[in-house]
Amino acid sequence: MITLIERASLFTERVAIKSDGENHTYYQLLEQSEHVSANVLQDKKDLNQARIAFLVPASFSYAAVQWGIWRAGGIAVPLCEKHPLPSIQYVLEDTQATTVIYTEAFTELLSPLFKSTNIRFIKYADISLKKCELPTITLDRSALILYTSGTTGLPKGVVTTHANIEAQITALTTSWEWNKDDHVLNVLPLHHVHGIINMLSCALWSGACCEFLPKFSPKAIFDIFSKDEVNVFMAVPTIYFKLITYFNERTTTEKKEISKHLSKFRLMVSGSAALPVSVLEEWKEISEHTLLERYGMTEMGMAISNPYNGTRRPGHIGQPLHGVSIRLVDENNQIVTVGEPGEIQIKGPNVFKEYWRKPEATAEAFTADGWFHSGDIAIFDVDSYQILGRNSVDIIKSGGYKISALEIEEVLRTHPKIKDCGVVGIPDLEWGEIIGASIVLKLDELSVEDLTSWIHEKLPAYKTPRKYIFQEELPRNVMGKVTKNDIKKLFT
Repeated sequence: MITLIERASLFTERVAIKSDGENHTYYQLLEQSEHVSANVLQDKKDLNQARIAFLVPASFSYAAVQWGIWRAGGIAVPLCEKHPLPSIQYVLEDTQATTVIYTEAFTELLSPLFKSTNIRFIKYADISLKKCELPTITLDRSALILYTSGTTGLPKGVVTTHANIEAQITALTTSWEWNKDDHVLNVLPLHHVHGIINMLSCALWSGACCEFLPKFSPKAIFDIFSKDEVNVFMAVPTIYFKLITYFNERTTTEKKEISKHLSKFRLMVSGSAALPVSVLEEWKEISEHTLLERYGMTEMGMAISNPYNGTRRPGHIGQPLHGVSIRLVDENNQIVTVGEPGEIQIKGPNVFKEYWRKPEATAEAFTADGWFHSGDIAIFDVDSYQILGRNSVDIIKSGGYKISALEIEEVLRTHPKIKDCGVVGIPDLEWGEIIGASIVLKLDELSVEDLTSWIHEKLPAYKTPRKYIFQEELPRNVMGKVTKNDIKKLFT
């Protein structure tokens, strides 16, 4: 049986989900998810891993639908609320989804598909309060298909089993000491492991409360924090940057009040993109918390984490989580010596089953002896791993050097006139690649000449950008991660 759902019976009277101003208990979650199962099953005894997509906002309804699909024997395919119809249609066609569950807010978006496909569409409000005998679900069954961002081609569907999900959850609940008295505020989209696994599923496994904020707003977040109910918070660097900006615009009295509430938290985590050291340091001044950085991917959940108890080193991601094996290898798949850069490879029960209907891509993702290729480059420094960047976009190969774009970005962000930046490699016949930097300024103007002169004092010549562009904002995906291929196009 699915342990995550079985455990809910231990906490029936506790609040599981807080959304839209209402509290929902674990008992209500079990009841409503069973109604979803019965409606999806119709007269079937088992969905037998049919793909059931759903477009439901972050809420109690989302959790009930996800659990209902699982309890009926289906594979859950969460759709992104912010995606246009062609992106949604791609996922539906690729997964061969038989059913879509949606809420009223998405009727207009999905309406062109109602008559043009054979997919069954179920409006959430029309789910009847019926029950039925539910199938027995083994942990080796496929449970979830999440789509990669598609930075190197069309998005691929990452298939994880119930066993994979359980391994991902238990690695975090053990390492981060989750307990039933925790209360997490979830502000991230729920088509990504950060929101689905790290927050929602870890909270529900522990008997804790997961509160949803339907629309991002720094003020709304701080207003919730002021109630002293939330004690766990996880976000992407972009969100912390926006919270810091909002904080800095407040009065001295308001700042002290906010900081007082933040200091009471048990845990604050940053992930899904590299955390600028400057953001980490400023947030620590505000909250008294050193953000816990961790490392993971859609294909494996979380694999490496800074310690919950212990020293967290800025710019580092820590050590392997419980049950996860990590190694660093060179281009010949040979293990590198300590202090040398290498690709992170992962092995463990957390690692995904396959790319949906892509056997060749699945085979290429693993070594002959079963290690998953992350494509991320890191070094092991003293006692923890430090990410240098993604092999395809963050490692710039110029004149025989391998240069970390993240290192250059950290230096650029220390300039008093620079708000943010994105560094990329630009194809070049002579050098292979040259370094380009997209700059977002604060208020004042900054000339390329002055910036070039400044950075030459900070970095060796081979690490300094040769080209600059200035933008009002960096291009980002829905998780707040900078889309560097979009920056590259501006240069090329």
